[in-house]
Amino acid sequence: MPGDTSSLTPLRGKVAVVTGASRGVGKGVALGLGEAGATVYVTARSLDPGTDPRGSLRGTVDEIASLGGVGVAVRCDHADDAEVEAVFERVRAEQGRLDVLVNNVMSTPQRAELPPGARSQWDLHPFWEVPISFWDAFHRVGLRSHYVASVFAAPLLIASGGGLIVCISAPGSRRYVPNVAYGVGKAGVEKLAADMAEELRPYGVASVSLWPGFTRTEDVLGQPDVYPDLSATVSPVFPGRAVAALAGDPAVIERTGQTLKASDLAGEYGFTDVDRHVG
Repeated sequence: MPGDTSSLTPLRGKVAVVTGASRGVGKGVALGLGEAGATVYVTARSLDPGTDPRGSLRGTVDEIASLGGVGVAVRCDHADDAEVEAVFERVRAEQGRLDVLVNNVMSTPQRAELPPGARSQWDLHPFWEVPISFWDAFHRVGLRSHYVASVFAAPLLIASGGGLIVCISAPGSRRYVPNVAYGVGKAGVEKLAADMAEELRPYGVASVSLWPGFTRTEDVLGQPDVYPDLSATVSPVFPGRAVAALAGDPAVIERTGQTLKASDLAGEYGFTDVDRHVG
């Protein structure tokens, strides 16, 4: 993979879990942690290639291996609490520790599920004309699943002597976007990260939310009519390198409770995107 990786702090010996990592930002975060040396457990519902044309866990693990890292694919429906708990029990049994949790998984309505005339989740009717199921999609596998994963991860992180929880968020948490359910969900994610920080701080576990930036995910690349201009985008690996930099920072607890931007972290830590841009 092209791009400058020399400034990344090695995470050899560290163990991470990245939720929703079969594609998109989650996959990029897993690759960023993998190239930095972490053992990365990746979760999603799409285990094998062909399950979803946009990506699979085995595909993510193969790419981590190509970077010299170690990936472990774990199929998990994050709407099922028992399956989520089993992920962390497996990590406990196989690794005996956990250093990083990245809460990324989110259920995004696809184009076929949108109201008539809408081209994307940002091109919606007023909220009272949008199916209520959209609220459930963004909040059950999204905000709620971030909370559930953190519940099961926290004891492992504390027992490991400290660590990091990163919740993937976006500017829609602060400003209006034409999808009320999404915006409220992301605002909740940032409140979750901030409040968890207060209770985890005494144990040396940092909790932050991260804005990746406008990312060239598979969904974005697959909709040129919706996203014709990609000049200001970053690759999915860029936020992954941001997470790796945070995970390797011995003073990361000083950032706990904050909302961080991947582009700002690039300037502070000195990492670049795969095309050598700083974001």
